Formats: sequence, structure tokens, C-alpha cells
Amino acid sequence: MAADPTSIAVSDDVNAIVRTKEDAGLVPVISGAAVDEHEKLGITADGGIPTDEELHVLRRVPDKIPLNIYTIAFIELCERFSYYGTTAVFTNFIQQKLPEGSKTGATYAINDDVKAGALGLGQRTSFALTTFNSFWQYTMPLFGAWIADSFLGRYNTIGYALGVDIVGHFLLIIAGLPPVIKNPNGALGSFIIGILLMGVGTGGFKPNVNPLIVEQLDLDKMAIRTLPTGERVIVDPAATASRVYHYFYLFINLGALAGQLSMVYCEHYVGFWLSFTLPTIMLCFCPLVMLWGRRRYRRVPPQGSVLGRSFKLFAMANKGRWSINPVKTYKNLHDGTFWENVKPSKIVNKPKWMDFNDAWVDEVRRGFNACAVFCWYPLYWLCYNQINNNLISQAATMKAQGVPNDVLTNLNPFALIILIPIMDTIVYPGLRKMKINLTPIKRITLGYFVAASAMIWATVIQYYIYKKSECGNRANGYKLPDGTEVDCAAVPISVWAQTGSYVLIAFSEVLASITSLEYAHSKAPANMRSMVQSVALFMNAISSAIGFALVSLADDPLLVWNYGVVAILATIGGICFWLQFRHLDKMEDELNLLPKGEIGGKTADAEFVSGQQAATGEKA
Repeated sequence: MAADPTSIAVSDDVNAIVRTKEDAGLVPVISGAAVDEHEKLGITADGGIPTDEELHVLRRVPDKIPLNIYTIAFIELCERFSYYGTTAVFTNFIQQKLPEGSKTGATYAINDDVKAGALGLGQRTSFALTTFNSFWQYTMPLFGAWIADSFLGRYNTIGYALGVDIVGHFLLIIAGLPPVIKNPNGALGSFIIGILLMGVGTGGFKPNVNPLIVEQLDLDKMAIRTLPTGERVIVDPAATASRVYHYFYLFINLGALAGQLSMVYCEHYVGFWLSFTLPTIMLCFCPLVMLWGRRRYRRVPPQGSVLGRSFKLFAMANKGRWSINPVKTYKNLHDGTFWENVKPSKIVNKPKWMDFNDAWVDEVRRGFNACAVFCWYPLYWLCYNQINNNLISQAATMKAQGVPNDVLTNLNPFALIILIPIMDTIVYPGLRKMKINLTPIKRITLGYFVAASAMIWATVIQYYIYKKSECGNRANGYKLPDGTEVDCAAVPISVWAQTGSYVLIAFSEVLASITSLEYAHSKAPANMRSMVQSVALFMNAISSAIGFALVSLADDPLLVWNYGVVAILATIGGICFWLQFRHLDKMEDELNLLPKGEIGGKTADAEFVSGQQAATGEKA
């Protein structure tokens, strides 16, 4: 990018990062004489990297957010509308039987108290299939990230993934059509193939759209700025990424809320075919916006075997450190030289694949640390996943008051839409003004405990359901020895009593889920961001696998144990997470200030510019 006369030359450490005033937004411009005067006084000039003292004294603020980011967020809104709009009705589609007299699964014209349904396979099958869907949706991002980082790049991978996703949604429409829904086996087959293709599409979309949105930002290092009020602040890329991901998550939940809320009423009043059709139409907007941004979005091109080189580096670092004695192995792995000994400057006869510098090794180390941070997340996602199946089933046993049992799940995105602006505009700025740095590690830890409290709430609700139900701890109904099915009346507890669980889960997402997105982006090497994002997403798949072990608890009379066990596991996860990673909390600024590494003779910034030129048609 050519610099104009308003360019700002930053301090010695960042002379390579010269940006225009328009791009960086660093004002006011300081002349050379003023810079010299600042240096004499020991004050960093505007545009310079802050000193250690300034890091502790000056307030941190986010940078401005470009328009391109909002268009990518709109793509995510449409995709999440399509995903959550369809999955919101999965539980009833699988669990509840086709209402007598209904051809579409709708119940409005029959009996407002009857639950919409189609396949009638029961709660355990419903829990198993929805859990498998979650597992599949969050396993495929590993494949999608590898394709993007190594071969196609993020933009192209997203485009192909959306095409596959649309085909999967069309198969769901077929499964919900009146002629097909009469044949449960045929509908089930079309449904399963549909969710498999949706998983492939999501796998190519999710890990790549998250880093693509933040790559549209200009500033990538902390810089000093003087505000019009005269206050000197630190423009922090981490704070900027945090704000971007908060509003990105807001768009996600706007899509989720609109999709879930409208589709459960479509299911209730019209039928499943409409609940699957409208999300498909919304999904079709995504490729159109991507085409609009083809020459407008900045792109990092694929780096070939970067992932392979990182694993070779990791394998080399492990050599000679393992022993039959576990204590010795632990000491060898934690002696402080694990990554230092494999830096190119320390190796005499370097292998051909080692075409990177020491700084890139530091970036890889930081990326592996980020992946390790995500390893406790399955215990967190166990709590979140309850809102997609068991809490919907719990609502079916409560006093509905004319509200479909699967509409309560919308309290989660609704709460997020309220909480995210409050946290971003009031809570976090207030904490920064008080010089309280609520680091990612602290936020994630709090998220575990808040999620555990949501499950404690659900446990108490389930206890009183069993206590007040005419069927005792068989509130979902049961079969007599002769095979006769006994339906139990709804307990005299309003479904709105579940509000606490959904709001607490939403608050935990602000602390843990959003933070995982920004942590994955800020700690990953630029040419491995999709892969690190996919590892973060894969933790949800592992959580779903653990959820399969709890299938036996996901039905009467053990549902109190189901929620209680999940609450205990989340609490254990939060404690272990803090104990293991509290040292990274102290290193947050140090990790964020690492210099850009070089690989193949090019820096991440050079690759970024190349990607932009490829997107805009500029000549290098």
C-alpha cells in the first residue's frame, strides 16, 4: 500500500508498519521535531508502541470498525438464521409423533396443546440424533480449516461450503413435505443425509468466517493515540477484536433469534416443510453478499504446508523429552526450553522444511497454547448443549399457556442481544477506566461458573417437576406392562420458570464463547487462524461425544441427575482451567506483542497485502 503525505512513521520497533492516517486513524500527526521532543521526555509519540509503564498507566480503547466487517456479519446472520431456524424444530420433528389428523406435523388446527411432531422416535433418540448433529457440525471445521489454510483460502472455501450447505437444506425440505412425512423411514433418511451435508457446509464456513471478519481491521499492534480531549490512550487491537467479536456474536444471535422464533411458529401453525424452507431462502442470500465482496474483502492466501511444518516443529521439540518415568517426562516438557531449542537460530543443520525465522516459532508456540486453552471447553459446552434438547423436552412437561415448548429456547439469543451491548458499552469500558483488565483467561473462567449455575437452576426446576407431576418421576409419560402409553398432564409450573437457565447460559456465552473467538484469532499465526478456530469449534464436538455418555440420564426418572452432573462437570472444568492457565493470564500483553514471523521469506503482513492485491486485481 503506497503511503501518502499524511503517513505516520511509528517508533523504531515498528518502522516496517507504516500506515496512512486514514487507514490507522492515528491522530494527531506529529512532526519530526515533536517526535524528538517526546523522546526526550520519555513519552511515546502518537503511533508508537507503548512502553511497559504506559501499558500499566494508560487506558486502552478499541479502534474504529470498517464497513466491510458489517457485511460479513450479515452473512453470518443469514447462515445462523438458517442453521438455528432448522435445528430449533429438530427435537419435535424427531421425538414427537405425527399428530392425528395432521399431514404436515402442525397442530394449530387440531389442538393448541398438542405438540408438533413427525417421526415419533422418543426423547432418547431425539437426544442422540441432535447430539450427533452437534458433534458432526463441530467436527467438520477441522477439515474446512485445513482446506482453507492449505489450498483454497478462506474466501473460496466459504463459497464452496455455502453451496453444499444449501443442498443439505433442500433435503430437509424434502423430509418435511406432506407426501414424505407420511413415510417415517423415508423422511428419516432424507433428514439424516441433509444434516450430514449441512455439517460439511458448516465445517467450511464457521472456522473461516471468524478470522475473515477480523482480517478486515487495519491496526495489528498496540499504538499510542491522543484523543481530541487531550487524553493519551492505547489503541489496542485485542480490544478492537473483542468489540468486533461481540457485535459479530450479536449478529449471530439476531439471526438465531429470528430463525428460532419464527420457525417454531411455522412448525406449529403450518408444518415442518415451511420451517425448513424459509431458512433455506435466507441461506441463499449468503453467496450473493460474498460475490459483492469478492473485490472488496482483504484475503490471506493459502500457505500450502504451513500446518504440516508446525506439526513437524512440534514433533522435533518433543524429541528426547519422553521417558518411562512420568515425573522426568513432565520436567523435560516444562523446563522452559521446549520451543527455544527448535528455533532456526539454534539449529546448525536445518531441514529443508525449516524456512521460517525464530519469530514464527514463537507464534506457533502461542497457537499451541491457545489450542491447549480450549481443551477444557467440552465441559462448558455440555451446559450449553442442554438448551438444544433436554431443556426443550423439560418445557414439554410444564404448563405451556399457549406457548410452543420449543419457543423458550429463544430466551437465550434474546438475552444475548441485550447483554452484549451492555457489556461492550458499559461494563468493559467501565472496568478499563478503573484500570481493571478483565483478561480473556479470567473471563473464560467466570464463564464456566456461570454456566454451572444455569444447570443448577435446571436441576431445581426438574426436582419440582417430579415433585408436582401426577406421574411422579415419569413426567414425560410411560408405558404400562401391556404396552399402553400413559400421557401425563403438564405440571402446574409455568415454562417461564426456565428463564433463569437460558439467561445464565447467555451470560456465560458472553464470557466464555465470545472470548474463545477472539482468543483463537489473537493467539494464532496469521497463516493458521482457520485451523486454530476449528480447534476451538471442535471442542463442541468433543462435548457432544461426552454427551453420548449421558444419554442414559437424558430421560425419566434420571433428569435431575442429568442436570446435576453437568453442573458439577462445568464447575470442575472452571477450577482446572484457572489452575492450568493462570500463568498465561499474566503473559497476555507479552503474547499479544510478539513480532510477526516470517515463513518462506515472507511476513504475515506481506502475505496479507498479496491477498488484498489478488482480491482487488492490483499489480504487486
